[in-house]
Amino acid sequence: MSLSVLSRDGVIRGRLAPSPTGNIHLGNAWAFMLAWLAARQAGGKVLLRMEDIDPDRARPEYAEGIMADLIWLGLDWDEGPDIGGPCGPYVQSRRVQDYARALDVLATLGAVYPCYCTRKELRTLAGAPHPGDLGAPYPGTCRNLTIEECSRKEKEGRRPAMRLRWPDGVFAFDDGLFGPQQGGGESCGGDFALRRSDGVFAYQLAVVVDDIAMGVTQVVRGADLLSCTPRQLALYSLLGAQPPAYLHVPLLLDATGERLAKRHQSLEIRALRNAGVPAANITGYLAMLAGMIPDFVPRAPKDCVGLLSTATLPTLPLVTPADILDRLKKGTSR
Repeated sequence: MSLSVLSRDGVIRGRLAPSPTGNIHLGNAWAFMLAWLAARQAGGKVLLRMEDIDPDRARPEYAEGIMADLIWLGLDWDEGPDIGGPCGPYVQSRRVQDYARALDVLATLGAVYPCYCTRKELRTLAGAPHPGDLGAPYPGTCRNLTIEECSRKEKEGRRPAMRLRWPDGVFAFDDGLFGPQQGGGESCGGDFALRRSDGVFAYQLAVVVDDIAMGVTQVVRGADLLSCTPRQLALYSLLGAQPPAYLHVPLLLDATGERLAKRHQSLEIRALRNAGVPAANITGYLAMLAGMIPDFVPRAPKDCVGLLSTATLPTLPLVTPADILDRLKKGTSR
């Protein structure tokens, strides 16, 4: 598989899309660096978008910290919240009207419906078999409610979420690393929410609307999002837009095999920086993991442009050793 599958005629537009719900960690830096390199070595532009759609968890101070960490690592951008650009705003909380308009378009197509299921009712589905990280399949409880039934539920005080009425068929794509993929309603968890009952728009809708509006042609992100890509392709199809090319990269795991997450505070980029780890040591280590260089040596991202190739990218999750902090400080694999 060649990285050329990510290219199209014209300017490549890739993006970094962190969620400001905490500080970024080594696993985030891995995905962001690969996304940055894929765009840069194609001569493309890099957009930075803050995905702060969740008002309960997103914090402005995290957004500021993330931008500082990315710049420290050597990952810059051509458009973003701090410098603006022709496709702004580059902050999801300021794009809510765009999501509302897209939901209206889907409604006119008959592609959405109100769902009155409570969280408790949905939690009872958790014990059922379900695909990947998509949760238990939604059984379509509210799919065919009549107007009278909807009215009665609203009189009972229930506020509806809005769900996508999954279109017939499957949605296929050729992932830049994992090859041909496809998913349909059953394998993708059934009809999924586009807007919660409290009015907050769902990630799946927001990311598609944003990528369309910002002209994103290339998406490089973690393999944990591979299974939800057909959901996004369904939305692209209904909205009449061309989807980007996708490349999903394996996740970084800790020494016990757990996926790196915000709870791994010692591996936050901010913590590594405060511990005296040079930025080039971090990016050099990540370059080695991606097969861009044979050994772990300090290497800035700009010095890796042209080296990223799917021929050397691993497909299995990568385990970081228990002494990773010491190795990063020393800038050596031993």
